[in-house]
Amino acid sequence: MKSLTIGSRGSKLALAQTHWVAEQIQRHRPEIQVDVQVIRTTGDKMTTASLTQLAGESKGLFVKEIEEALLAGSIDLAVHSLKDVPSTLPEGLAIGVIPRREDPRDALIGNQQLASVSDLEHGATIGTSSLRRSVQLRGLRPDFKVVPIRGNVDTRLRKLKEQQLSGVVLALAGLRRMSLQQHVSYVFSVEEMVPAVGQGALGIEIRSDDDKVLNLIGALEHPPTRTAVEAEREFLRGMGGGCQVPMGAFVEISEPQSRFLAFLANPSGDQVIRYSNEVSSESLTEEAKRAVEYFRSEGSDRILAEVDVL
Repeated sequence: MKSLTIGSRGSKLALAQTHWVAEQIQRHRPEIQVDVQVIRTTGDKMTTASLTQLAGESKGLFVKEIEEALLAGSIDLAVHSLKDVPSTLPEGLAIGVIPRREDPRDALIGNQQLASVSDLEHGATIGTSSLRRSVQLRGLRPDFKVVPIRGNVDTRLRKLKEQQLSGVVLALAGLRRMSLQQHVSYVFSVEEMVPAVGQGALGIEIRSDDDKVLNLIGALEHPPTRTAVEAEREFLRGMGGGCQVPMGAFVEISEPQSRFLAFLANPSGDQVIRYSNEVSSESLTEEAKRAVEYFRSEGSDRILAEVDVL
């Protein structure tokens, strides 16, 4: 096999991630030619959709068309932000490689450096495209006015000025991958804002029977990152897969104990369930299942049922 074609969304962030993967493949296998094919997804076409409209859409908004190209054989692999990938993959596909995770935390970009979110003015207007972030922002500061803001990173930074917002919240990993971390005013701790499942991690998707491609890209695998995100995705799967609700989970791998955090709320934020525990890394998958059982005992089914009828 002398060449590989990678499918990618066309945003600057997606292409930065994809080209990074291409460079890593060629660093390990310099004899392989790597090409990038841009594929426009349903999520890319919905640039004006509201949070509510997005919540009602099917899962896989940002991966569906790419996965179809992969199954059809027109590309050899796909690079995704793992947080965009549903917990259950189409038959015939697999996450072949998960590279080392970038910083999973969320960041605020505003007009000044902040030591704490309490430093923002009363009634500050914060832009975000995420229900998860929106609910947790209001939990930190009930006086915040949270407004929906969509688009790629450049668009959101532009809207920060055009709409005279106090700040916008974005994933720190994406900002770092685009060398925009200098704009960050504040980085939320994972306790303040539980990240999305898989946030900061990339998933390299391949056809599940394609051993040739797997052998070519296998050097990019980072086992601790896979251990963490597979536990997070197990939690997501147990909670109902790609339900579009304010929900997050994060695993911090460390020795001797790793930490498992999870969060679920209804869209209004008046019902919130949180979970935190420390276990051995070998027990993380079982810990994810225990977290699901805890959430159910605390009324998660009621919250999910409420979202389903919105």
